[in-house]
Amino acid sequence: MSFINYSSREINCKIVYYGPGLCGKTTNLQYIYKRMTPETRGKMISLATETERTLFFDFLPLSLGEVRGFKTRFHLYTVPGQVFYDASRRLILRGVDGVVFCADSQLTRMDANVESMENLRVNLQEQGRNPDRAPLVIQYNKRDLQNTASLAELHALLNQRNVPEFEASANRGIGVFETLKSVIKLVLIDLKRGGR
Repeated sequence: MSFINYSSREINCKIVYYGPGLCGKTTNLQYIYKRMTPETRGKMISLATETERTLFFDFLPLSLGEVRGFKTRFHLYTVPGQVFYDASRRLILRGVDGVVFCADSQLTRMDANVESMENLRVNLQEQGRNPDRAPLVIQYNKRDLQNTASLAELHALLNQRNVPEFEASANRGIGVFETLKSVIKLVLIDLKRGGR
């Protein structure tokens, strides 16, 4: 849930990139961070596990305007993708305002995508969020690789809610900002409605 800082007149919103291990969550945040001007972003913090990293940084987009006279600051997080880090996933999801589900388009990763999406639904419920109403965008990453599932297959497997979805190749920057802009828009709409 967003945090309002009355002294600085800022609304702080939390966006979490969720998905199976090595699907491109970290690559998304690294690409975004590199393209942001230093004045609009905070420091990137990386918490390394044995096999992957969880990243965090915040930024203050200049062009988003204000919500009820408050600037909006977005804090972007990734969760560790592997199942045995589920406690970390739940902790990172605490207070979430919007989620980007980053799916790995490779045919060999379909089961991992489905398992991770179901895990997201369970963890959102545990946070008191309705998984059918929480602002969610799906990114089908790694579209530049061979042996990928079709968009129709990915949609049928992962997008029962019919939320906004984007093709991406995060390492090339394709679809990265489109995905981010879409989730920000959903978060701001949810904020104006009162959330939850």
